[in-house]
Amino acid sequence: MKKILILGAGLSSSSLIKYLLDHSIEYNWNIRVGDMSIDIAKKKIANHANGEAIKFDVFNEQQRIEEINNADVVISMLPARFHRLVAEKCVEYGKHMITASYVSQEVKALHEEATNKGLLLLNEIGVDPGIDHMSAMKVIDSIKAKGGELVAFKSSTGGLVAPEYDNNPWNYKFTWNPRNVVVAGQSVAQYIDHGKYKYVPYHQLFRRIEKVTVLDAGEFEMYPNRDSLSYRETYNLQDIPTLLRGTLRRSGYCAGWDVFVQLGTTDDTYVVENSEHITYREFINNFLPFDENDSVEQKLCNYTGIKMDSETMSKLKWLGIFENTKVGLTNATPAQILQKLLKEKWALGSEDKDMIVMQHQFDYVLDGKNKRITSSLVVKGKDQVHTAMSITVGIPVAIATKLFLTGKIKKTGVIVPTMKDIYEPVLKELEDYGIVFVEEEIDLR
Repeated sequence: MKKILILGAGLSSSSLIKYLLDHSIEYNWNIRVGDMSIDIAKKKIANHANGEAIKFDVFNEQQRIEEINNADVVISMLPARFHRLVAEKCVEYGKHMITASYVSQEVKALHEEATNKGLLLLNEIGVDPGIDHMSAMKVIDSIKAKGGELVAFKSSTGGLVAPEYDNNPWNYKFTWNPRNVVVAGQSVAQYIDHGKYKYVPYHQLFRRIEKVTVLDAGEFEMYPNRDSLSYRETYNLQDIPTLLRGTLRRSGYCAGWDVFVQLGTTDDTYVVENSEHITYREFINNFLPFDENDSVEQKLCNYTGIKMDSETMSKLKWLGIFENTKVGLTNATPAQILQKLLKEKWALGSEDKDMIVMQHQFDYVLDGKNKRITSSLVVKGKDQVHTAMSITVGIPVAIATKLFLTGKIKKTGVIVPTMKDIYEPVLKELEDYGIVFVEEEIDLR
């Protein structure tokens, strides 16, 4: 019996765990799920005969060693900063590891040792990163195979609320880690456009947007991700003139979020004095110049340049940032205070479903003709457990784990799923879960 250790039983793990348990009898697998909350782990196992739930503390080195040493393959669904702790022990004790998260420099440094030991450390096999890599490489390889020259590649993804449940003026609800949303983009975004390097500082990030239409899901705004340039190596597009990766939000979101960026309320580097005693109105006022003659609302308009009767101002008022409600957080950073308020207002309702939207745009030249392929994906969640985020993050991880344990994936070392022998079977099976890209091609001129 092969032993699979899953570390982390959060929302993104739900569909992963179910897939592996559903296939565990056929393939003779034991699924051991560890989480800080054993109750959450037990709930995900659901009394399955081939499942076990344990309380797991990643900081308990002895437990980490024992659990990893007892597994055939380890799936880390922990927060990204903890993957190094798992990866190092996997390599030390000769175990394979699979994760949906980005490859960190610490994990990348394990490549040679993992290769020498014949170990697989497969990373970036979730949705973004993951499905984006695989679906993009499928098209890139097909363009190259017919002799085309790729001249521009743009890719963007968004985790949003499904339109049927979109009932607030921001057209947004939290479908993944709220903290990651609040602190998103807090460094320079960099990409290349027509052979020119472009750098967008954080205070301009939500003003440099492009409009994107995705199938029948409608129109979105795309703002640049931190580092698009590194993907030239990932996709073997070292000489491409234009490459941009971004995040999708509904139209109007970025103008509203830009207000928080300009105010400084997304800062997570210092603590607000007396944070537990101030109100949200006082919190916002802390970031505005003193003027005893103007209201907090008017000062915010003066400071940011928005109009009192604007759509953006309506969004801000709806959030409750001007209300005399106490924050109630001790020693909180501005970002933590903002996050607390947003979690109350942007929470998914008990009947709400989420949605993943993704789009790639490939411009290429073939036989002297300029062409464009647009590859688009829309996935909606099933319920509050098997959300679109859980499905698109967890199912690729699960499929890759099955492919590895059945000998279909033979690669070793620290890798991402940009090879045909990985992306082809994974994408094929993902179609069974409604993860299907729609490709459209046009002549540009």
